[in-house]
Amino acid sequence: MGSNKKESDLKKKASALLGAAFLMATSAIGPGFLTQTAAFTEQYKADFAFVILFSILLALGAQLNVWRVIGISGLRGQDIANKVLPGLGYFVAILVALGGLAFNIGNIGGASLGLNALLGINTDFAALVCGVIGILIFLSKDAGPVMDRFTKILGVLMILVVSYVTLTSKPPVGEALLRSVAPTDPGALLFPVITLLGGTVGGYITFSGGHRLLDAGISGKENLDQINRSSITGILIATIMRILLFLAILGVVSKGAALDPSNPAASAFQHGAGTLGYRFFGIVLWSAGITSVIGAAFTSVSFLKTLHPIIKKYEKLIICGFIAASTLIMVLVGSPAKLLILAGSLNGLILPVTLGTMLLASRRKDIVGDYHHPTWLLVFGVIIVVIAGYSGILSLRNMAQLIPR
Repeated sequence: MGSNKKESDLKKKASALLGAAFLMATSAIGPGFLTQTAAFTEQYKADFAFVILFSILLALGAQLNVWRVIGISGLRGQDIANKVLPGLGYFVAILVALGGLAFNIGNIGGASLGLNALLGINTDFAALVCGVIGILIFLSKDAGPVMDRFTKILGVLMILVVSYVTLTSKPPVGEALLRSVAPTDPGALLFPVITLLGGTVGGYITFSGGHRLLDAGISGKENLDQINRSSITGILIATIMRILLFLAILGVVSKGAALDPSNPAASAFQHGAGTLGYRFFGIVLWSAGITSVIGAAFTSVSFLKTLHPIIKKYEKLIICGFIAASTLIMVLVGSPAKLLILAGSLNGLILPVTLGTMLLASRRKDIVGDYHHPTWLLVFGVIIVVIAGYSGILSLRNMAQLIPR
């Protein structure tokens, strides 16, 4: 009997570790990422391979730093921030939650457009369907394991579908490999690097996997190897998807096809694989949107739940309310362009603050105990904070444009 329980516990732990990896990966591959990748690939062609490679390296550094500190300390991001500087955790929690809500409106919108492309149903009705699916997942008795399974299935589905389109579009792989290390105009690639960095490790995304592991009871120095493996697995999953998506679109634009600026990713899939490609895009966009809805809602509320006992007590219901609010705003307001720009700006501001806080925490014995954070990882993190800080300055400019004159 004891042997069976131990085996069951090990399976649950393994499932949670893989689920956390997929939650982070699918959160990083939302509707915005699909659109950005298509638009930038059309603009920079094979040179965009350098941006993909560079953003992957930066994402690796950010994720390893954050996952390690959260995993070792057993504390959520906001609690760590409050220990580093009293009151900072409240600021970070509100910033992440507001950014998560704004992004979730876009995620719901993206998921509804995916259903529209796949089944041809009205986008408002599709948005309501997507909202209900998200709410049902968190109302289920075992919401954590259900969330893990859901993100795993849709994550694998996205990879398979994009792989098919990549094969049919026949991209110039050799040129992409060359330009990943020797771009023709490196100086012109700074803006897309910064944009992709904020969209793949900014805001709630960096913390989604680490917070999921804490909910599954996986923390402490004794679990460090498994925490590392989980974070690296998540980065590898996101990396595979980024590379395949880039190659699929590169195969189309390298042959001279012009993408529809109103929906460049859908246009690329249609050029690459015809009507079937367009339907496949619907699957990918819906999967990217709905998994990002789940990741944003779960992580945003996880930042709030230790701030007040009521939030922790009614966590599931608050997550459901978070999704319901995102869905209703999407249906009633439509595509809130300015809100999404503001959300992007918040994302650019959040990363240097949160990652910088984690780096300071990695040297605090009252947070990480006798754990020694690798110096190379600390230095890597500082470099990312500097780059993300520059991104934040650009974000402030975007915010200034939103203020009525």
